Amino acid sequence: MSVTVQRWESDHYMQHAGFVPKLGLGVVEWLAPRPGERVLDIGCGEGSLTEALVAAGCTVVGIDSSAEQVEAARLRGLDARVVDAHALPFRQEFDAVFSNAALHWMKHPDAVIAGVCRALKPGGRFVGECGAAGNVGAIHAALGRALQRRGIDARRVDPWYFPTPEDYRARLESAGLHVRRIERFPRPTPLPTDMAGWLATFAQSFTQALPPAERPSFLGEVLAELEPELRAEDGRWTADYVRLRFAADKPA
Repeated sequence: MSVTVQRWESDHYMQHAGFVPKLGLGVVEWLAPRPGERVLDIGCGEGSLTEALVAAGCTVVGIDSSAEQVEAARLRGLDARVVDAHALPFRQEFDAVFSNAALHWMKHPDAVIAGVCRALKPGGRFVGECGAAGNVGAIHAALGRALQRRGIDARRVDPWYFPTPEDYRARLESAGLHVRRIERFPRPTPLPTDMAGWLATFAQSFTQALPPAERPSFLGEVLAELEPELRAEDGRWTADYVRLRFAADKPA
């Protein structure tokens, strides 16, 4: 069994996960974009942060694997393209490469980092944030256990790569980048809707491992397991996010 392709619908995403680009503004601060720079935005989604980089005076190319998200970004007037980040086609074109909440969907990080290095001009920088080791730990574990009870090895359908700082630093340095700063930090995140909406948005690979008739009971079990830990007395859900943020430079 292989990982199911994750589908992204822009309206659904903004309803259940509109916090993602908002929380990404801290990564923009680390990037410190300067007017006139040419920037590549990996995993641009519907373009909220791409738009912020354009507003800062940059020329930005946004890429995403989702045609639906790219179309939404283009409707904002952005230069957005459907590109697999594992096979970046650029050569020394960008002053900076930026990514928020996308790299953990890419299961072959060395291929991504190698493409970033090729895309950067000498002296360019790579700044990003993704899920770190332990990200959505309770959610991840509950999904895995519910699949295991049905005889499915969750590792075969797991779409995520959550690195430790040590792991990601080593990969960046192996590719020839100088790591200026790298941090792992918890960020419990209140959800704008509920955990069912979060699972429908982000956990499709797990639910689609099952026949449609079995999915409601599967999700019910996951929600029941998570409720004591992640649902407050007022009914609001929180996702147990842990993030990895980094800044690295290509030698001049």
